[in-house]
Amino acid sequence: MTRSTKAFVAALSVVAAAGAAQADETRLAFGATNSQSAHYAYFASLAKIVNDAYPETYQASVVETGATVDNLRRMSRDQLDIGLITTSSLYHAFNGLKEFEGRAVPSKLLWAYSLAPQNVVVRRDSGITALSDLGGKEMGPGMRGSSTEATSEDVFSLLDITPDWVRGTNGELANMIKDDRSAGFVKSAVGTQFDALTTDIAAFTPLQVVGLNEDETAKVREALPELSIVEMPGGEMENSGPYTTWGFMIGVSARPDLDEQTAYDITRAVMENMAEQAAAFPSVEGENLAELTLQYATSPLHPGAIRYYEEIGLTVPDALK
Repeated sequence: MTRSTKAFVAALSVVAAAGAAQADETRLAFGATNSQSAHYAYFASLAKIVNDAYPETYQASVVETGATVDNLRRMSRDQLDIGLITTSSLYHAFNGLKEFEGRAVPSKLLWAYSLAPQNVVVRRDSGITALSDLGGKEMGPGMRGSSTEATSEDVFSLLDITPDWVRGTNGELANMIKDDRSAGFVKSAVGTQFDALTTDIAAFTPLQVVGLNEDETAKVREALPELSIVEMPGGEMENSGPYTTWGFMIGVSARPDLDEQTAYDITRAVMENMAEQAAAFPSVEGENLAELTLQYATSPLHPGAIRYYEEIGLTVPDALK
């Protein structure tokens, strides 16, 4: 065998070995959302974390999807291994409710990473100081087709309050408020603060946040267990002291048959690398995602995630097992 032939055979052996190693890796598909979203960047960071933590075990990649409902449906067909969800939609999927009626998706939560309190925001000059004042008033329930819109309709229906709903994109709803064509809208906060769009409106149009009273809080807590009750600090921009509202978490759940070890490995790697997550999605910086998950989860956790949380000394409520 000539020297060149030996070199060629050796090269083929290296390629074959690399191919075999890659074949031994478990491929994982992480369903995110639109590639322009900050949440897509967050899921890209998750794939990097898992690949770096287990280079010989997993090969994770991000898939652009239509977000929560699309992810849950794809996970039910084993097209995704984990996916972005809202805890409210995950509750509906797990229990076969609303859009999942008759076709439940028993996907279980791994962790939650971003609280999305739902702020009822109105023009300060509207004179509205209570949710009941919104009956018959032009009001945006949230961006057309969003979880905010669907949740707002559920809450207001429960409270027997019927605004004159106006529909549109977030930008269109914001312009209606600025032009005094609408009293306000429901908009997700970022943590405990106004999001960028609401802050932009407030720069020239003074706003007022309207919270739940005690009776309304009790009704939401009892009738809509998929939602979290959130205590907000208020502030000058909100023209409010501390107030109560409803919300949900944005998180990550697993396909129904994802094995415990893989779920554990993913959860552990992610919980132990906050720096990579914060670089992609700054609002998680300084957060304890494990504690946040146990505080706001509304449907069962995956056994692999439970195993990790209990290993680090946390108590998982029976309702989440």
